Amino acid sequence: MIRILIVDDHPLMRKGLAMSLDSEPDLTVVAQCADAEEAMQVLEEAKPDLALVDVSLPGMSGLELVKHMLAIREDLKILVASRHDESLYAERAIRAGARGYVMKLEAGDVILKAVRRVLNGGIYVSDEINERLLMGMVRGHQTLATSPLEVLSDRELEVFEMTGKGHGTRDIAERLHLSVKTVESYRARIKNKLNLNSAAELMQHAVNWVEGEGAG
Repeated sequence: MIRILIVDDHPLMRKGLAMSLDSEPDLTVVAQCADAEEAMQVLEEAKPDLALVDVSLPGMSGLELVKHMLAIREDLKILVASRHDESLYAERAIRAGARGYVMKLEAGDVILKAVRRVLNGGIYVSDEINERLLMGMVRGHQTLATSPLEVLSDRELEVFEMTGKGHGTRDIAERLHLSVKTVESYRARIKNKLNLNSAAELMQHAVNWVEGEGAG
């Protein structure tokens, strides 16, 4: 029996994923966690073959969790399942060590296909992202040198993306389970890294980037 760990802070999403996976005769969900800290605690005991991890988690982000899990269990196969636009996060998830990226809003059979691909030793991303990753390898990453994808940390990228989608500081804080002060600190670091002078400039840059990158 193949053992699966689900890490997602939305109870209904966890339940839906678990039901879908448990309905397969050879798959069993051995643990469900709401945050990275809980996932790290059960990792040794649950002994999963595959972890299904969300990007946005309270505290440590999902992509940081991927790195921490692999530091302990380098053989663990990890599939990132997120609501975030694949074009913004898939490459970063793969570079963190995940073996695939699937949108949570995809139909159950697509998520199952992604799980199977990763379990069989493959890498799962959409055809469009696969082509982009291959083109990036061919060209090298010079064109991305000044991109937010390159210079921002995982959590900074989340704050930047949400800023570009029009979310205010308090809203971002609530959604990411952070304090307002912490979000303001992230925004200050983002401005510094991207050489932006004001909050208005940050907002405009974020909106332009989300509309450009997010459109694929």
